[in-house]
Amino acid sequence: MSFGIKPLGDRVVVKKMEAIEKTAGGIVLAGAAKEQPQMSEVVAVGPGTKDVKMEVKVGDKVISSQYAGTDVKYEGEDYSILNQKDILATVQ
Repeated sequence: MSFGIKPLGDRVVVKKMEAIEKTAGGIVLAGAAKEQPQMSEVVAVGPGTKDVKMEVKVGDKVISSQYAGTDVKYEGEDYSILNQKDILATVQ
């Protein structure tokens, strides 16, 4: 699959996963009270640099720093572009 945003260097494009709308007890949350997701899916990966080897790949689910990256809107969808160093972990 070809994606229209091609990150440069050690940058990664991610799509944030949906916010939780209901608590475990079944309470439906209002918009402002929804838990903001820090988990995202990688949709594009840069080539890396001579000093930074890319450790994530397209399709990986990752957890990133809360305020990391630059938010962009592309073809009606919201994405974030962030440096690989802002990714804290991958989710199995």
